[in-house]
Amino acid sequence: MTVENKVVVIMGASSGIGEATANLLASKKAKLTIAARRMSRLEEIQQNNAGADILAVEADVSNADEVQNVIDKTVEKYGRIDVLFNNAGIMPVNNLSALARDEWKNMLETNVEGVLNGIASALPVMRKQKSGHVITTSSVLGYELLPGYATYSGTKFAVRAIMEGLRQEERSNNIKTTIVAPGTVQTELFQSINNKEVREQLESMQDLPGAEMQALQPEEIAQAVAFVIDTPANMAVNEMIIRPTGQEV
Repeated sequence: MTVENKVVVIMGASSGIGEATANLLASKKAKLTIAARRMSRLEEIQQNNAGADILAVEADVSNADEVQNVIDKTVEKYGRIDVLFNNAGIMPVNNLSALARDEWKNMLETNVEGVLNGIASALPVMRKQKSGHVITTSSVLGYELLPGYATYSGTKFAVRAIMEGLRQEERSNNIKTTIVAPGTVQTELFQSINNKEVREQLESMQDLPGAEMQALQPEEIAQAVAFVIDTPANMAVNEMIIRPTGQEV
């Protein structure tokens, strides 16, 4: 198998893991659709990968119609979808006692409903093709729980259940599923934390001695995504947990 000429849709492609994956797959000559809310960032990715086949579409994953538009434009341009990478996510962590209802709602809409919107839009195409691959970014906190992360972990536990259900339901249609569950990755995700004390504490940890063993780079997760895309049709890597070597949780 090869990544070359595979049609890959990346949701949440404007920064971090999504951007790194877009750059890597573009270098491997995949055909890409990149989607996110920040169109200017998507256009930068196109410009930085001159000569690559990249379609950019503005979309908020919590909006089902906008996600459907991404899929429709992809099929219109490329004729098929080989891979959907549900990567968009936010992490406004807080103790439950903060009663941060807006944060809860936003996390559910992006981290859970956003994944379902992607599946709902791409699955009919993949079922018709009798092939496809759905990859979703989860987290180590979809397996573990820490104080302050209950709601975030809840969304990631939900993603695991959704993806396992998708695997069981669609395996006979040759549709593969993969959860990529990173530990700490140096991305813009910390910027979605509204609790200033928590955000600054996490950001300061990146400057401590030995921090390079406590966090991964987006490009390293992109390599994992490229690996699972490159597996043969009869092989599905369903779950991949990727921790920094020095991470405790």
